[in-house]
Amino acid sequence: MRKERGEGPLPVRRTELWRRRRQEWFDGLFPGKVLFAAAPIVMPALLFNPDTRTRVLQFFFFWFLAWLSGRKNNPLITILTILVIVFFNLLVPYGRVICSLGPFQITIGALLAGIHRAVTLEALIMLSRVVIRPDLGLPGAFGEVLGESFRIFGQIMERGIAVKDGGIAAGIDRLMLELSAEPSPVSASGVSIDRKTISLPALACLVLSVLLSWLPLFLLGIINPA
Repeated sequence: MRKERGEGPLPVRRTELWRRRRQEWFDGLFPGKVLFAAAPIVMPALLFNPDTRTRVLQFFFFWFLAWLSGRKNNPLITILTILVIVFFNLLVPYGRVICSLGPFQITIGALLAGIHRAVTLEALIMLSRVVIRPDLGLPGAFGEVLGESFRIFGQIMERGIAVKDGGIAAGIDRLMLELSAEPSPVSASGVSIDRKTISLPALACLVLSVLLSWLPLFLLGIINPA
């Protein structure tokens, strides 16, 4: 309504303004290459963790990092994705039956397997939102192509695909055209990034995050050394 009356654009919501500030702070604190190098160190801590309970904790930790970095995330979509994955796992029951809804049986084995797979997928998505940055700048021709692919993937994860006239395919085409017209490298918030080094406090925070990611495996090793 305000746009139609010529009163200018609507003001930015406080939550969105706060998210942008977190994003600019995070993007200026950590170079893209450093975050990308940390990813293969953190991922095994998630993928090699056999315990579902601690893997859920890792998922929430990565979700917190994605929130801290200012990356956009729709909690409703995340929760719905987890519920869908869990539901399809329940269709193949195994283990002890804990609940029955008519002919449909909910078994402990299928439930835990569904939660395990769902939080793994979402944790990897959250981690990718943190470490994939437009200013990655990998060397060589292959690195340039890979970096551009990561940039486009990161922007798709950040903005989402607007499904309007023409459906999903048309939405992807519009987003790709927008991304091809943008200068690079830029942060996901549109602010140019030129930081090449990392400060000692930022490095300490990054190392602490990596150690916290591996903490569940260390605890499992202490509890079950075999």
